[in-house]
Amino acid sequence: MAFISFLGRVVFVSVFVLSAYQEFNEFGVDGGRAAKSFRPKFDIFAKHVTTHTGFEVPPVEMKNLVLGAIIMKGLGSLLFIFGSSLGAFILLLHQVISIAILYDFYNYDVDKKQFVELFVKFTQGLALLGALLFFIGMKNSISRRSSKKKVKMT
Repeated sequence: MAFISFLGRVVFVSVFVLSAYQEFNEFGVDGGRAAKSFRPKFDIFAKHVTTHTGFEVPPVEMKNLVLGAIIMKGLGSLLFIFGSSLGAFILLLHQVISIAILYDFYNYDVDKKQFVELFVKFTQGLALLGALLFFIGMKNSISRRSSKKKVKMT
């Protein structure tokens, strides 16, 4: 059973590892394709945050954000494979940030093709988020259950 759990974690994390590997290979001097496609989405997200909360998002270089995403995916994946809750939290944080910025389906009309494509990717991201939350919940419930073992009376 432990091997099957390990294999499941490896298969789950393969999404993050392959994505990080691709971004790393394309990184280059300016952050690669990921930085170029991330810039307009980040600007729209920053504008939404400023409009709705009044908090102004400081200017950020996209190359640094892409590098941070690569590190979060790599480190979180490595820790998650070995069953660490910290790895799950790192991947959870990455998912929350990237889902909110990359899959901005709310900026398009329902009739548009882009709305459907972004909404499907958004729901897939939510599924990964749910799986990470499930893992964290199960990890916490197992540790609580094992600490409540009954003491035998002599």
